[in-house]
Amino acid sequence: MKHTLFIVAFLVNTFMFSQNMKTYVYSIKGSDTLKLDVYTPKNIKTNDSLPVVLWMHGGGFSGGNRNNPDEVKLMKYLTQKGFIGISISYRLLLKDSKTGSGCECPKTFKLDIFRQAAIDYLDAAKYIVQNKTKLQIDPTHIIAGGSSAGAEGVLNAVYLKHFFVDDASKYENANFAGIISLAGALVNANYISEENAIPTVLFHGTDDNLVPIGKAPHHYCKPDQLGYMILEGSDIIANKLHELHTPYYLHKVVGGRHELCQIPFSKLDEILDFFNKTITDKEIIQTKHIIQKK
Repeated sequence: MKHTLFIVAFLVNTFMFSQNMKTYVYSIKGSDTLKLDVYTPKNIKTNDSLPVVLWMHGGGFSGGNRNNPDEVKLMKYLTQKGFIGISISYRLLLKDSKTGSGCECPKTFKLDIFRQAAIDYLDAAKYIVQNKTKLQIDPTHIIAGGSSAGAEGVLNAVYLKHFFVDDASKYENANFAGIISLAGALVNANYISEENAIPTVLFHGTDDNLVPIGKAPHHYCKPDQLGYMILEGSDIIANKLHELHTPYYLHKVVGGRHELCQIPFSKLDEILDFFNKTITDKEIIQTKHIIQKK
């Protein structure tokens, strides 16, 4: 009986996580060879063109990896739901830095890191659109997603493209249908407009000590510190989208800190349902979930 149960469990597990994964180089920048892992359902048909989540991992622009265990788990989940999951690497410009991204890291350097991360993300998006047939992606249904530093990179790539990129026309075909931001923020939410506002999912803790949920300094640096730079977090972004009558889903944890950057696996079905209703069915859903930290 034990052997039978083991075989059944093995077959169920194999079916649930049945996908192909291929790695591609999307850009080479100096000594950095930037790659992306494409996870595709094994049962995909030749002529299928599937929606995609293009994911940027966190790590304070100094660490993390596109194949972190949680990133791999997320990619496998997406293939079960009929998506193609793509997890990217990008330049970790603070790797081996003595200051990290804290208050001793100059604001000008932080801004350039944000800029380069946004450009790397846009280059990855441009690559998958240029190779949409080979990768079997639907270029009209690309959801941009990221965690912590990755969320900052994604938000700035989508909403501040014209602020950070000198020639945005290079990315005119790299468009996004939705965003998932886990503990992310923008340099200036006023760049969100009727022209670029899209359905956005936001997870954030009210007591995040690194990335503010409202309008506050990055890492809560003091005005006389080199790293003093104002960011606008999930509350500000949600309010802006509310004004623009654009769908959003804000999950706010009162007392929550930066752990809200972790992938919310228990909420993924709800998140994808939100995108199905707002992207596919064009519904205007503006939701705020406010819970107390346990």
